[in-house]
Amino acid sequence: MGMTTTSGTAAATAQGAAPAVSFSGAVRTFGAVRAVDGVDLEITRGETVALLGRNGAGKSTAISLLLGLDDPDAGTVRLFGQEPERAVQAGLVGAMLQEGRPVRRVTVRELVTFVARQYPAPMPVAEALELAGITELAGRRADRLSGGQTQRVRFAVALVGDPALIVLDEPTAALDVEARRAFWASMRAYARRGHTVLFSTHYLEEADAHADRIVVIDHGRIVADGSGDELKRAAGGNLVSFDLAGHGTEGLARLPGVLAVEVRGDRALLRSEDSDATVIALAERGAIRGLEVTAASLETAFLALTSSDAASDGTPAGARAPAAPHSAAARRPAAAEHQAAAGDRCTEDPPAVDRAAEEPAADAARETV
Repeated sequence: MGMTTTSGTAAATAQGAAPAVSFSGAVRTFGAVRAVDGVDLEITRGETVALLGRNGAGKSTAISLLLGLDDPDAGTVRLFGQEPERAVQAGLVGAMLQEGRPVRRVTVRELVTFVARQYPAPMPVAEALELAGITELAGRRADRLSGGQTQRVRFAVALVGDPALIVLDEPTAALDVEARRAFWASMRAYARRGHTVLFSTHYLEEADAHADRIVVIDHGRIVADGSGDELKRAAGGNLVSFDLAGHGTEGLARLPGVLAVEVRGDRALLRSEDSDATVIALAERGAIRGLEVTAASLETAFLALTSSDAASDGTPAGARAPAAPHSAAARRPAAAEHQAAAGDRCTEDPPAVDRAAEEPAADAARETV
């Protein structure tokens, strides 16, 4: 079902003052490719953080290191200051991944109940179903749901152990607009309990709306780390647009503050780091028809940060983006052994499933890892 859970305890049991997540100089290579290239990252407890990047940028590898599905070649990763085995056994991590097959011949309630029993201190199953917005699906078979419904079941499975950290990989990929809105309402309710949330997404508006902080990774390196507004200011600037109306585009790229020029039909769009200076220069050229100045979108900032020029210029991470007060620090992931341990425990027969369903349920539980 593409779900990963730990052997969980309530979030409140996370001890000490160590950050929820810390990478220190983490490197993972595949042949000549450095999928994760010296990543330093710290996520404090209670933060909701979005991880953005193009396909192949290193997001999935970073998540694999975080969850202990892979080990770094160099550097370290820690969860709550602990090695993977200890953090996992303490039940501090839950994850919702994309891969997996539908669970056969068990109901949604049976599945969530079974997973909850793998944790020493889970939340009530009814509460997990309600938070995930699937109470009405509790009696349905888990292998007879739509893609969006299945995604919400994965969410319930990830959070039923009440983990201190929940990791969501493209959580709304199969959801329609209404379901996405409901999902984020549930996620905010979960985060308000003091839990730490890390999610990856291709929907930039989701990152902008729901993350306290956005981390952009490109070519295995962190190229930006800050709030949505910080990224837009630092990397996107403002957009100055006007009607060309007979004015050519020659010299626009050399105007004060202009970082990039784009022509759409009969309008010119200038990305500017100093829109006041750009507007004054345009006025001196008489190019003020239909003049508009708007704040850059997160999409504009993202494209600027992950352009081929930006990615290959050798600029250190953070130099093209705000230096987040939370960034930099420590160690290695805490969920690999959890995956294996959870898989072993999940071979028990789900208590609520009849004998005819026992073997499929055990197989299904292994598939969730």
